[in-house]
Order: sequence, then C-alpha cells, then structure tokens
Amino acid sequence: MKVYTKTGDKGTTALIGGTRVAKNNVRLEAYGGVDELNSHLGMIRSYPIAAEHVEQLIEIQNVLFVVGANLATDTTVSNMQKKLPCTDEDVAFLERAIDKMDEELPPLQYFVLPGGRPEVSACHIARTVCRRVERRIIDMSEEIEVEDAIVRYVNRLSDYLFVLGRKLAKDCGLEEVKWVPRS
Repeated sequence: MKVYTKTGDKGTTALIGGTRVAKNNVRLEAYGGVDELNSHLGMIRSYPIAAEHVEQLIEIQNVLFVVGANLATDTTVSNMQKKLPCTDEDVAFLERAIDKMDEELPPLQYFVLPGGRPEVSACHIARTVCRRVERRIIDMSEEIEVEDAIVRYVNRLSDYLFVLGRKLAKDCGLEEVKWVPRS
C-alpha cells in the first residue's frame, strides 16, 4: 500500500464510512487538531520523565486515536463510534492521574508562567493545543453530534497537561515562576 493515494489532490478527503468532504471541513479541523495534540504528547514522552508519566501518556495517546476516529466517522454510513467509544472511564483515568500528581504539589495560588525546561514547556504547549482542539470540537458539535464523553475527555486532558507540567517542574527541582501583574 502506498502512502499517497492522490484522492485528496482536489482538496477533499474521505471520512470513516467513505463520505468525501472538503479538507477544511469542521470535522477535519477537529480530528486534525487531535492528531496534532497526539504528536505533542509523543514529544513529551521523548523527554527523560518518570515511567509512570510515559505509561499515562501512551494510554492517553491511544484514547486520542479513539477520539479522532469518532470525530472522523460519518455515523450515517458507519458504526465505528460504537466499536471504539470514548468512555467515562477514560475521563476518570485522567482525573485519577491529576489527583495523584496534585497530592505532591503545593496548592496553586497564582498563575504560572509556562517554561523553565523543555519538558515543562512541551506540557504547556500541548495544553494550549488541547484547548484549541476543544474549541474545534465544540464548533463541530454545533453541526454534528459529538459524544459528551469526548468533550469531557478533552477538557480534562488540558487540566492533566497543566498538572503534568507542574509535576515535571517539581520533579526536576524547577521553581515555578508566578505571574505578577504590572501595576
């Protein structure tokens, strides 16, 4: 099988189920963003971080493939969404991971400036991409039904990435830089 098919050379692509849509369709913005986010998570895994976080990120990346497949499915011609659901348990997985990391962190009493080390910065970049993806999924949901669990999952994932950035900063002894508004 060749990587290129030439079927998209005129600006269209096929959804799961075969329906062709324009490459700037709201669905593609949504699941293309999920793909971009997944790549950022792969970047975070490339840093020297604890095995526990690597395992969590792999689990999350697998769920993001499910989310992308759901967003890319034309439910009028395919039942792929029923075969690969994003579930409340997927959301609970993120919540448990957040709670566990949060137990080891000082209470957040101020806004934190992103940065300090590459792995921490990568978490903050992924968090902002995740927020954009969430907005594109909401855009899509105004035209096409999107499972509630997907919206909750992506929302919780941005929280996870924020807390992961804080945890990685703490693990490497990096002091968080708080945002101080100008007076």
